[in-house]
Amino acid sequence: MMKANEIVTALEKMIPEAKCELIYNKDYELLIATVLSAQATDKRVNKVTKKLFSNYNLEDISKLDLNKIEDILRPLGTFRRKAVYLKEIATSLLENHNGSVPNDRKYLESLPGVGHKTCNVVLSNLYDEDCMAVDTHVTRVSKRLGLALETDDVTTIEKKLVKKFKGHSLKDLHHRLVLFGRYICVAKKPKCSSCWFQKDCNYYKKLH
Repeated sequence: MMKANEIVTALEKMIPEAKCELIYNKDYELLIATVLSAQATDKRVNKVTKKLFSNYNLEDISKLDLNKIEDILRPLGTFRRKAVYLKEIATSLLENHNGSVPNDRKYLESLPGVGHKTCNVVLSNLYDEDCMAVDTHVTRVSKRLGLALETDDVTTIEKKLVKKFKGHSLKDLHHRLVLFGRYICVAKKPKCSSCWFQKDCNYYKKLH
């Protein structure tokens, strides 16, 4: 298995810019965008949130008619459920934290649509918390590179990555793993010719 330093160095060369691709200007915008990104691409979410945030602030969202929110979110999967989440999240943030997103995992994970992964994304980006959010891209890459077993669930993968990369920036690593999986180590027809991990990749070995 490759050493952590080798993986980090290779990822830095392949993915120089390590940042979240969700577009946001305020803390609550990141929280909402991350909730909306479930079963949706960041590109599509950014189109939706551009319309949402340019016309409505958090207080507006809390008071908007549910049907109006649904219309805005319609391009996204499970838009009706997400519309309910947005109203409840906006209302809770205003009532409990003056509209700000607190560095409080217990509170954030109590919000509708905010699970462990979403919370990790929010806390790492807003507060530089040392978190590893495991999404479908991170899961796929971790298994292909032998950092996790095929049978491992997201919780197990997160624990293994946190242990393996102790001392490294998990925030940067998360972004690079996501972007690596999104643009190079894609689910179908990965761009192996552009990858530095060929000799250590389980997927590549199976194909060749």
